[in-house]
Amino acid sequence: MIETYTVEGGGGVPLSVMAAGPRDGPAILFIHGFSQSCLCWMRQFEGALAERYRLVAFDLRGHGVSGRPERTASYTAGRLWAEDVAAVIAGSGIDRPALVGWSYAGFVIGDYLRRFGQEGIAGINLVAATTLIGTDEVPALLGQGLLANSPTMCRDELAANIAATRRFVRACSARPLPPDWHETMLAFNMTVPPFVRRALFSRAEDFDDVLSSIRLPVLLTHGTADDIVLPAMTDRIARAMPAARLSLYDGIGHMPFVEDQPRFNRELAAFVDAT
Repeated sequence: MIETYTVEGGGGVPLSVMAAGPRDGPAILFIHGFSQSCLCWMRQFEGALAERYRLVAFDLRGHGVSGRPERTASYTAGRLWAEDVAAVIAGSGIDRPALVGWSYAGFVIGDYLRRFGQEGIAGINLVAATTLIGTDEVPALLGQGLLANSPTMCRDELAANIAATRRFVRACSARPLPPDWHETMLAFNMTVPPFVRRALFSRAEDFDDVLSSIRLPVLLTHGTADDIVLPAMTDRIARAMPAARLSLYDGIGHMPFVEDQPRFNRELAAFVDAT
């Protein structure tokens, strides 16, 4: 049974949270990516993972049904993202969770570690994650599914925005998703206002210092056919963390947790058990 509740994040922003699984089970905190929602993790929440682990996910600020502050600074201040994660951990009553961060969530996890350190975390699974933004190096690490569509996704013109968001959603998987899943994903992507999307891309961050300091177990997950965040991004992260375990999904796109749910859930469970 999935529970929903609200916690107060950084700067007082209300964050919508969902949770499932035994309260005394090992905790996993899922953090979604750019223009998404905690609903992207439903194949984990409705599967066997929820029988053994305490699963928690939340809508990032500006996303889903969480609060949408209008000031750009509400999305560019790393302190606020870090406080959001800390608030969800505290408000959910979970102890030393493993963090699972998809795509843009690489920044969110970096913000948390930079401010609060590693002591309260059991391990980190970075899933097609980004840890670098706003530098000349970035375009070579991103795919056309993002580069070609994100500028229009940030525009206020609704028809153009919808068309670009549809292309972006299609580009998130290497093969077409089932129609019901595709429609749901398009719907929660469109709940994110253009001003939030613009603010997310206005950051300039390099988390190399954080990556090189991590002493926790780390699992790096990436699909070889990803056209949103290229595998080269994870290769770059792996060089900064030579002890991390790398798991590549052949022929899979940006969403291995959806496109190959059985393998993803199996590897995540083994990773959490080992931590």
